[in-house]
Amino acid sequence: MARPYRTAIIGAGSIAEDAHIPAVRAASKDLELVAVADADSARAAEFAARHAVAADYDDPLAMLAAELPDLVLICTPSATHAELTVAALRAGAWVYCEKPLCGSLADHDRILAAEQATGRFCAPVFQWRAGSGATHLRALMRSGRIGPPLLALCQTTWYRGADYYAAPWRGRRATELGGATVTQGIHAMDLLLWLMPDWAEVSARIATVDRPLETEDVSLAHVAFASGAQASIVNSVVSASQESYLRIDCRQASVELRHLYEYRNEHWKFTAAPDQPPAAPGWDTIGAAVAAHQTPQLAKVVAAMRRGEPPEHTATDARRTTEFLTSLYKSALTAQPVERGSIGPDDPFYRSWWGEA
Repeated sequence: MARPYRTAIIGAGSIAEDAHIPAVRAASKDLELVAVADADSARAAEFAARHAVAADYDDPLAMLAAELPDLVLICTPSATHAELTVAALRAGAWVYCEKPLCGSLADHDRILAAEQATGRFCAPVFQWRAGSGATHLRALMRSGRIGPPLLALCQTTWYRGADYYAAPWRGRRATELGGATVTQGIHAMDLLLWLMPDWAEVSARIATVDRPLETEDVSLAHVAFASGAQASIVNSVVSASQESYLRIDCRQASVELRHLYEYRNEHWKFTAAPDQPPAAPGWDTIGAAVAAHQTPQLAKVVAAMRRGEPPEHTATDARRTTEFLTSLYKSALTAQPVERGSIGPDDPFYRSWWGEA
């Protein structure tokens, strides 16, 4: 039997505790958690003691040099993701990094360059892709069984109050990178982009309507796809009645997903068009339930490592989402629609979602 991969976690906060530890434990035959690093040394030590991790560090670079992990899970504040990802790749590890993977196309391209230079891979945490409902719908749409997509609605209306923004890095452009768009709405928007044909143009607005933030607490966007399909997106952290809602209307059926943070099969609804329903039976049956969680996505990353192949969800694929986010912010800040492919290295928005040097 092959040895388990030496695995390390960088960032000992709630996302590591609630999502990544269960994912590592579920893959215990393949993963050995050998180290944790956190800028707060006491928190790192407490985390290590609680989860029987042999080594704890307050310096992630020292941890990478000393432990030489095969796999690094990055669970730190948003602005640190790109630097830590590149450092882990250069240290010889694969990376599983929380969203957002980075805060600019420039940083995303640095990650891709580090992958190419090292032969290692970075898998972004887009766990909503991993659920059985999403994989069923993607296969359904790719097969053409419900006709081409025509219209989509994508809604992330959540609530984040003063306790959430008490963390000093939240709500700041330099450390959280973005607001409701990228910190909350990114899950649903990435799922939409993963399911739909390539997007072609976005027109957007962002606003800070209530929270005392440097970033936005509300964003809205209209998206045109290369196929001619249209989509409307709403993201919010000011909505007391919280909901995540995705709807895709195809020529022969509508598919809806209504939930909050982690969907199950029963959260999906399939409706056939009354005059031209899908012909083949079983189109509206999802099958065996797989959670929209880090656990199944990490398991697939580990399986790809064993095969020596790129992960299913790659940093190369995720660049489409980073480009979309960049274009959304540029459109909102310039009051102009932005076409896909129009932001190059000479554009200030290439270096920052906010168009800053």
